[in-house]
Amino acid sequence: MPMNVPARSGVLDLRPLSARSAVLSLLLGAHPPELPVRELVRLMEGFDVGGSTLRAALSRMVTAGDLRRTDGGYRLSDRLLDRQRRQDDAVHPRTRAWDGDWEMAVITATGRGPAERADLRTRLTALRLAELREGVWLRPANLTRALPGDLEQVLHHYTARPARPPAELAETLWPLEDWSAMARALLAHIADETRPAGRLTAFAAVVRHLLADPVLPPELLPAGWPGAELRAAYTDYQRVLIGEVRARLRGT
Repeated sequence: MPMNVPARSGVLDLRPLSARSAVLSLLLGAHPPELPVRELVRLMEGFDVGGSTLRAALSRMVTAGDLRRTDGGYRLSDRLLDRQRRQDDAVHPRTRAWDGDWEMAVITATGRGPAERADLRTRLTALRLAELREGVWLRPANLTRALPGDLEQVLHHYTARPARPPAELAETLWPLEDWSAMARALLAHIADETRPAGRLTAFAAVVRHLLADPVLPPELLPAGWPGAELRAAYTDYQRVLIGEVRARLRGT
């Protein structure tokens, strides 16, 4: 049984986004991550969020450090720019040709509390490593990213070539069939959803799902893997949405 967090196979539970989540979805997909107040108001009205609800959400988000005010609008705070970079990497992963090597991270630190252990697991999962057994994390060495330097304090990082067949090992580490089924369910839902609020909710779910994509070499993926199709659908959605905003701004 795959040991890393599965998406429920093909089951969608898309609850409407809160005003805060809708604003963050827009700004996390915008480059630069900033929008004028008048465009936020127009967009949120299209997503069934009224002006008073939006103003209250924006005020709370500034207080919480999610956003900062600019001359004419709102921008993601520096704290959330790292989240945007992770999202960008999920939508446009940086890969290289795979030569058969695997990354292996072995946790060496001891005496850490539950919160520290949970934080480390979250960080390693975000780096698309998967846990083979307690303290031993693996993935094919096909990503062009380095591990953050501070992780050297808690783990050793190696290059390895497991004797186990690589496709079999990948199936053990990740729930590939479940991920694929969920991706196809999202693609089918997107094709049928026409309401702006419903589409925003669906594409927010697409981003969350892409963050869980292990981004494996093609030779280790099941046939018909829908990762590229899901990324293209999100990229097209963002291009149209942000393009409309910019066109309105040029016209004002």
